[in-house]
Amino acid sequence: MNAVTVTILMIITAYLAGSISSAVLVCKLKGLPDPRTSGSGNPGATNVLRIGGVSSAALVLFFDMLKGALPSYLGYKMGLDAASLGFIAVSACLGHIFPIFFAFKGGKGVATAFGAMAPIGGDLAICLILTWIVFLLLTRYSSVAAMATATLAPFYTWWLDERFILPVAMLSTLILIRHKDNIGRLRHGEESKVTRKKSIKKPNTK
Repeated sequence: MNAVTVTILMIITAYLAGSISSAVLVCKLKGLPDPRTSGSGNPGATNVLRIGGVSSAALVLFFDMLKGALPSYLGYKMGLDAASLGFIAVSACLGHIFPIFFAFKGGKGVATAFGAMAPIGGDLAICLILTWIVFLLLTRYSSVAAMATATLAPFYTWWLDERFILPVAMLSTLILIRHKDNIGRLRHGEESKVTRKKSIKKPNTK
C-alpha cells in the first residue's frame, strides 16, 4: 500500500478508536451516573472526577489518552510524514468529540489530543503534564489548564523536536476551538471549578 492509502486507513481507524467513550463505559462498569447527563454533561475525565472520584477519573484519563497515543504512534512507526500524523491525531480527537458509537455526543478531546502528542517524546509529555497540573492548581479551572497547555504545546515542540510542530499546532487549535463556550463562561464568571466527588454522610440514627 502507498502512503496515501495507509494514511486514509489510519485516519478511519483513529476516528473509530476515538469514538469509544471511556467516560461512558467506565461509569457504566462502576454503576455511576451517565456523564452525559450528570455534572457538567461532558463525557470526560474532569466530569467523571466530579461524579465518581479519583480512581474512575484516572481510568478515563488513561484510556482517553491511549486513544490518541496509539494511532499516532502506529502512524509514526509506519514512517508517515508530519502532516499525515497530524490528520490521524485530529481524527482520533474528532472521534472523541463526535463519537459514532454514542450518537455523536462526546467530550472536549483534551486528553486524547495530549495523548496523541505524548509519543513525540517523554520530555514533551512531562512538559504538558506539568503545565496542566500547575495551571489547574493555580486556577482550579480544568478549561484554563487545558487551554494554557494547548497554547504552550507548539512552543514546547519547537524547542524539543521541531519536526512535529504542524501536528501539535493542529491539535492545539482544535482544543482551543472546542473551549469557545468555556471562554464565554469564564468571562461571565460562570465556569465551574474542579472539585472531587463529595462523600455522602450517613444520617445519625443514635
